Amino acid sequence: MNIFKDLFAGVRDIVGGRSEAVQKTMRDARRTVLYELKKEAHEVGANAVVGVDLDYVELSAAGSMVMLVASGTAVRTGE
Repeated sequence: MNIFKDLFAGVRDIVGGRSEAVQKTMRDARRTVLYELKKEAHEVGANAVVGVDLDYVELSAAGSMVMLVASGTAVRTGE
């Protein structure tokens, strides 16, 4: 997230409410990691991923840097 998003998110923290910019960034991050998980599963011959887990890891004390990690089990279902 860039500095402007961080600044406005900080203001939102003080006055209350949600930061739409931060929510959009997190939503985009979820889409990206799930797409990558699906792509990697397909590359190993799987046609589904089960037990998907999304973990948000805070990389800085102020919470301005967050890493999103997706994991799951690639499976091949019967056809």
